Amino acid sequence: MKNLGIITSTILLMIGFISFESCKNDDSVAMPDPLVDTTDTTTADELAVYKKVYGASDIYKEGNFVVIKVNSLPDHPSPYYKDTDWSDKFEGYNGTNPDFHLNPNRVTQTNYTYKFPLNPVELSSGNQATTLGTIGVAINGVPLFNQYAGPNEQELTNEINSFDQYNGHPQQQGVYHYHIEPLYLTANKGKEALMGFLLDGFPVYGPEENGAEVTNSYLDEFHGHKHATADYPNGIYHYHFTDAAPYLNGDGFKGTPGTATR
Repeated sequence: MKNLGIITSTILLMIGFISFESCKNDDSVAMPDPLVDTTDTTTADELAVYKKVYGASDIYKEGNFVVIKVNSLPDHPSPYYKDTDWSDKFEGYNGTNPDFHLNPNRVTQTNYTYKFPLNPVELSSGNQATTLGTIGVAINGVPLFNQYAGPNEQELTNEINSFDQYNGHPQQQGVYHYHIEPLYLTANKGKEALMGFLLDGFPVYGPEENGAEVTNSYLDEFHGHKHATADYPNGIYHYHFTDAAPYLNGDGFKGTPGTATR
């Protein structure tokens, strides 16, 4: 009987060892790796001002960039919604330009992914010129364009006559955009409010500041200046819309631009 007890104990020990080894080798049991930091270090403060882009489908941090995704559709009516999938947002022209004419293009959904430097830095030299196409985004998700018309950087003199009652229009591929003051935004948010961001990460404000109209004489060659704003109490370089060329941007970006892809 003594030998039987020894044998029984040995068998039980072997079963326990086999069970232990089985648990060790069970791939379905995943233990956290203490060397992998899965903590999200993005703070609410870092992205707070970018959250004012209410027309975005997504806003998040990626390394040293803020990523903002939009579909470019204006959230206001326009005659350029006629005969589109969004014809319920069609509204005939009711603006103040007696020379208005509807261009042949119509609004289409254009998905852009913008990457803005999270901490934009002013350049003292080597500033990059803006190009035709989007140079930033408005807070309603509509792309911002520079002061020229395509294809050969022509003045906006004639193109302005195709701007709808909110100062926007679509280009040949249907990308609706603003070159000049976005009247829907300044009417609803105020003429001193944040209007959006250019690709270098610096903010864009409306055509008034401290209760007065901003003129080009107040701004540098890049169409901006630096001081505290409601969104940046410690001060920041920022652009302004004005009622005369270059309207939004002058000789280029004040900082290093990020990217816009679609």
